[in-house]
Amino acid sequence: MVKRILDCTATDYAKMTAADLKQAIYAGEGRTILSENVVALPPIVDGVTNSEIAVFAGADLVLLNGIDLENIDIKNLPATENPIAKLKELVGKPVGVNLEPVSDAHLMSQQINISAGRQASLTTIQLAEKLGVDFICLTGNPGTGVNNQTILNTIKLAKDNFSGLVIAGKMHSSGVDEPVINAEIAADFIQAGVDILLVPALYTVPRITTALLTEVIAVVDAHNAQVSDSANKVLTMATIGTSQESSSTDVIRRIALEDKALGIDIHHIGDAGYSGVALTQNIDALGNAVRGARHQLRIRARSLRR
Repeated sequence: MVKRILDCTATDYAKMTAADLKQAIYAGEGRTILSENVVALPPIVDGVTNSEIAVFAGADLVLLNGIDLENIDIKNLPATENPIAKLKELVGKPVGVNLEPVSDAHLMSQQINISAGRQASLTTIQLAEKLGVDFICLTGNPGTGVNNQTILNTIKLAKDNFSGLVIAGKMHSSGVDEPVINAEIAADFIQAGVDILLVPALYTVPRITTALLTEVIAVVDAHNAQVSDSANKVLTMATIGTSQESSSTDVIRRIALEDKALGIDIHHIGDAGYSGVALTQNIDALGNAVRGARHQLRIRARSLRR
């Protein structure tokens, strides 16, 4: 049996399969922290990457945003032939990437065009596999035009061509006027094979209410009750992806506790602090809120040599 994620060391992560990582998160009972950070911006301090800053603050998982898999440039990362492998070595944690299933849907605002290396396609999914990425997040940045149908279409493509975990869902509209999440969307994503269902955290997107997320999580729970193999269970991740990651620590704590009470497995905090990573005090506040100071301090202090 794998350890719960609270107890995992760099050595443990290095040996984990995707199924092991999922089980470790599930065993953590809503105490997993994921930090999303932008790779292309110079970090707020020199000599380290945004990912190292996030892990110092208490992140268990690192999600790279704005990364072009066809032309990888991670600021402050030492020169290397495989940037993902090097970053995983430096942080001692699982590392994932955002890939965006861009659509031709009519947008509410001007579309922001992104490079092919950032878009979700067979090519980028296969590159993620080759680079040793631990998880892919199928989602959309503001104004990129990602919709739920293109996410749904891409889940199966990812499951067929990628051995890591597949996260899918919208943190906000991505410029498309449609429901961000509901029970029907959740059911469709689960049927397509998603490993981790992404939902906006409470208080981050209008109309994402306790009642709505309760309905969505009930769909996940109903699925999980019917499967005996933990590898086939679906986890949930609530995202703070609306720049509220730079709000006060009181806001972060309230969001975290209410999400945890609903049954969220992973608490995501976005990249809109300074220079592409959330405020370190807010990553720390998120961890303290959902797992307490004892676990938070141990995770922050744990050596990469363990």
